Amino acid sequence: MATIRPFKALRPKKDLVLKVQAPPYDVVSTEEAKELAKDNPLSFLHITRPEIDLPDGIDLYDERVYLKAKENLDRFIKEGILQKDEKPMLYLYSQEMQGRVQHGIVGVFSCEEYEKGIIKKHENTRIEKEIDRTKHIDYTNAQNGPVFLTYRAREDIKDIIKHIVNTKSPEYDFTVDGVRHTFYLIDEEEVIREIIDIFARVDYLYIADGHHRSAASVRVWKQRKEKNPNHTGEEPYNFFLAVAFGHDELYIMDYNRVVKDLGGLSKEDFMKKVSERFDIEEIGDKGSPYKPQDRHTFGMYVDGKWYKLIAKPDIIDENHPVKRLDVSILQDNLLGPILGIKDPRKDKRIEFIGGIRGLHILENMADESGGVSFSMYPTSIEELMKVADMGEVMPPKSTWFEPKLRSGLFVHMLDE
Repeated sequence: MATIRPFKALRPKKDLVLKVQAPPYDVVSTEEAKELAKDNPLSFLHITRPEIDLPDGIDLYDERVYLKAKENLDRFIKEGILQKDEKPMLYLYSQEMQGRVQHGIVGVFSCEEYEKGIIKKHENTRIEKEIDRTKHIDYTNAQNGPVFLTYRAREDIKDIIKHIVNTKSPEYDFTVDGVRHTFYLIDEEEVIREIIDIFARVDYLYIADGHHRSAASVRVWKQRKEKNPNHTGEEPYNFFLAVAFGHDELYIMDYNRVVKDLGGLSKEDFMKKVSERFDIEEIGDKGSPYKPQDRHTFGMYVDGKWYKLIAKPDIIDENHPVKRLDVSILQDNLLGPILGIKDPRKDKRIEFIGGIRGLHILENMADESGGVSFSMYPTSIEELMKVADMGEVMPPKSTWFEPKLRSGLFVHMLDE
C-alpha cells in the first residue's frame, strides 16, 4: 500500500503566481537563473537558486547559499507573496503540452515507504547533490521542489480527476513556454478520503524524476527523527512533497549524448570499430538530422554527416531489464569501449542533451568540439517501471520527462 497525505501548502497569492512560478532548479544554470529572475524579485528562483543574489563565482555548496535561500523564503512569507492554506488539502496539478494532458495529484508521501521500497527508484544519486538538497531543505525548513512520481494508471483515480476538472474552477491557470499549467484545490474531506483509500490499494509508486530531492527528504527525516525524543511519526518531516501521475499520461523524450572528441581515433578507425557492433547506414549531411523511430536504433552525427546505427543482435540482451535499454547498449558497446567514457556521471568529455532542445544542437556541439553526437530512441515508462521492479538502476540520464513541473506553486513546510 502507498500513503498519500493532505498538507497545508505554502503557495503564491493568485494574482502573483505568474511572477513567482519558475522552472525547476536543476534544469537551469546559475547564469540562466540570474537572467530569468532579473528584474523580478518575486521569482521562486531566488529560493531554489539563491546564489543569484550572492557574489559571482560563489561555491554553490557554500553555507551562505543555504542561508540566503532561508532569508529569501522568509521574506516571501513575511511579505505575503506566499501564504499557507488554513487546512490540509490535496491538490490537482494538470499540464497540457502540444495537445497532450497529464494530471497529477499533489500531496505528501511517506519517507518510511521510500526506505521500505514501496516507493521505488531507478537511478543512483550523487552524494554531493544529495547533501546539497538535504541542506537546502534543512536550512529553509521546507521542501521547495516536488518529486515527480508515477503509478500504474487506475480508472478510479481518473474518474476523480475528471470530476474535479469538470466541476471546479482552477485556482491557477497560466501558460508559460508553450505549456498550460492548471492547479485545483481538493478541499472536500470525502474526496480526500477517497483518494487516500485508493492510494492505499496502490502496490508501488515510482520516482520518475527527483531522486535527489526524495533522497534528501529521507535524510532530513532520519536526522530529525533521531534528534526528536518525542517523535511520533506524524510530524511533517516524515513526508516528502510530490506529484503523482498515472503512468499512461507521461511523456518521455529522447535524452541525447554528445562526446567532445573521438577518443584519439581517426574517423576511419572510429567508424571501423563502430561497425563491429552496429550496422551503419549513411542518412545525409548536416541539416538533415536523424531521429530514431525504433528501439535499438541510434542516430550518429560526425564530421558533418548523419548515420543510422542499428545494434547487431549479438550485443542485445532482451532478458535483462537494464542491458536491453538503448542507453545501456550505447554505453556498453560504444561510449565505453570505443570512446573511453567509462563513468558517464563524472567524465567531462560527455554532455547530455534533453530532446526538448531538438537535434540541430547536436550538430553544432559536435562540429564545435570535433566530436560525435548520438540521438536516442526514448526509454519507455514501462521499461522504467520494470527496472525499478527488479531492484535495478538505469544508466545516468536515461529519461527526460516533459513537461517539467514548475517550482513555486506549492511548498511543504516542515513545521506546519
